[in-house]
This record gives sequence, structure tokens and C-alpha cells, in this order.
Amino acid sequence: MASSLRIGRQVEDFTLAGGVLAEDTFERRDYTLSAARGRAVVLAFYPGDNTAVCTKQLCSYSSGMETFAGLDAEVWGISPQDVDSHEAFARGHGLRMPLLADPGRTAARAFGVAAPGIGVRRSVFLIDADGVLRWKHVALLGATFQSLDTLAEHLSGIGNS
Repeated sequence: MASSLRIGRQVEDFTLAGGVLAEDTFERRDYTLSAARGRAVVLAFYPGDNTAVCTKQLCSYSSGMETFAGLDAEVWGISPQDVDSHEAFARGHGLRMPLLADPGRTAARAFGVAAPGIGVRRSVFLIDADGVLRWKHVALLGATFQSLDTLAEHLSGIGNS
């Protein structure tokens, strides 16, 4: 899929196990990209739970959930750790977006962001309500991340209906 993953093209469907912190409960389920049709989806690939930059990034996105909701968008964090690790990470930092487990890096490979050593490159993909890739950013080093404001600006330009 990575070779066909281009701006303006349909993104192939995938399903990953994950969960989301709702009040005091971590609700586990499978997340399928096509099930989110009708809303934009922000896929935020990150190297690891409880690492400095990843924690800052996910906390930033979590605190901006109202901004994403106002743009009719969902945010999914994806990393190689398992769902148990994601639950501890979400609980420890009050993260309010679904965290998806990609331990085999299947989704990371499909999106062209699997990387030796770190597992995945820090990257963000904006997919519109019809499942079409509208914007992406893949970090070479991963020491910084795309800000909430940057994502909101790009989301506001993709015209979800």
C-alpha cells in the first residue's frame, strides 16, 4: 500500500486493536478505518508510549480534542506497543483519543513509516470523510511533532461534509 499512499488517493482499509479512556474506564475494541467514514481521521503514528516527545505530542492532541471535534475529525494514536501499554499510557496522562496497537508494524509498513530501531517514524496522516488522503507529514528524526494548530489548519482546508 505504501507505494499507492499518495495525496488525493483512497487509503486502504485496516483494523487494529485499541482502546480509549472514557471517564475511568478504558474501553477496548477494534478500530477499522472504513468505520470512521463520514468524519475526517487524523492518524498519528508515534514511536512509543511514555517517551518524552510522544507524551508531549499525545497530551497536546488530547487537550485539543474539542478543536478536532469542531472540525468533525477523530484522532487515533498508533504505535507498536500493545493495548495494555496503551491503557497504562492513557491512564497515566489522561489521554482522550483512541490508542491503537500495531505490534507487528503492519499499519506502519502500509503507510511507509516503519523504521528500524525506533519501530515507526513519527508521522501524521489526514484522511477526509471519504477515506482519501489529504495531507501527511513524516518526520526524519522524530524529535518534534506537528502542532495542534498545524493539524487544525490542514483539517479546515479539506472540506468535510
